[in-house]
Amino acid sequence: MTDETPPITKKLRADGPLIHPDAHVVDSSFGAWTEVGARTSVVESSFDDYSYVVSDSQIIYTTIGKFSNIASHTRINPGNHPHWRASLHHFMYRAEMYGLGEDEADFFDWRRKHHCTIGHDTWIGHGAVIMAGVRIGDGAIVGSGSIVTKDVPPYTIVVGNPARVLRRRVSETVEEKLRRIAWWDWDHEELGQRMNDFRTLDAEAFAEKYDG
Repeated sequence: MTDETPPITKKLRADGPLIHPDAHVVDSSFGAWTEVGARTSVVESSFDDYSYVVSDSQIIYTTIGKFSNIASHTRINPGNHPHWRASLHHFMYRAEMYGLGEDEADFFDWRRKHHCTIGHDTWIGHGAVIMAGVRIGDGAIVGSGSIVTKDVPPYTIVVGNPARVLRRRVSETVEEKLRRIAWWDWDHEELGQRMNDFRTLDAEAFAEKYDG
């Protein structure tokens, strides 16, 4: 008997995404080595190379950078209701569902304008919610169950409801070096050649080795 987690044997693709048959994807684009998990919905969004989302998540109107790790049961850009109107109910803008006339196109255009952006090398924890219009900076971590209502600076860790900064992930000096290196733009072969350094060096040592 062993408690070790078995290795993942699935193979991602250089020519496009691996989308689970139970996922729901509409008008979205994906880079190389990307993945969408089971029962996840992705609508009018884009994933850059190597980014993935696990199962049971919902993403809409969002741009996601490279090497983003999005855990299960996350929600990015959930629906906003027009709280300034007489009613909160969506019968106003989804009128066709109720036989009350045409849908309100301007409302959905308003929602699209509140776009979310998730940077490179980010980690969105299990069950996190990223509210409309929020930007998550490169290298940032959003803790499990957090509700993010404001932009998250690069290389910081946020937790809680509403999410607040817990601490920096790396020092400002190391952040500057990592951003200059921009390892997320290395090609696939280069990533493989430097895999040992990714595995054995901490962020400071890695930045020191490859910056300049």
